[in-house]
Amino acid sequence: QIHLVESGGGLVQAGDSLTLSCTASDRTTNRYAMGWFRQTPGKAREFVATIGGNPAYTWYADSVKGRFTISRDNAKSTLYLQMDSLKAEDAAIYYCASRDIPLTGVDDYEYPYWGQGTQVTVSS
Repeated sequence: QIHLVESGGGLVQAGDSLTLSCTASDRTTNRYAMGWFRQTPGKAREFVATIGGNPAYTWYADSVKGRFTISRDNAKSTLYLQMDSLKAEDAAIYYCASRDIPLTGVDDYEYPYWGQGTQVTVSS
């Protein structure tokens, strides 16, 4: 069973930057596509970004394109989400997730493994 643990959430001001990390318990994830999703109360979980088993392949939601960067360090089995120019509407619980194949995906049902989430709060 793969366990994912997110960290790096917190309270920031609009316009600030924040980097989220997600460390996997199993190096198997190094071969798999991984992604970040977010959720606010009363709303469905929303796709943010994904990176393939080949890190050259990334995809972003339109709402974060140009502001967020997803990356991975396989030596550390760690996934990152660099968030710049944060807006109030970026506030959410952010979840990392792993697929069990190398191909990227934008739907949460494609990801069998999930972390517990980390809260990002943005004050305007």
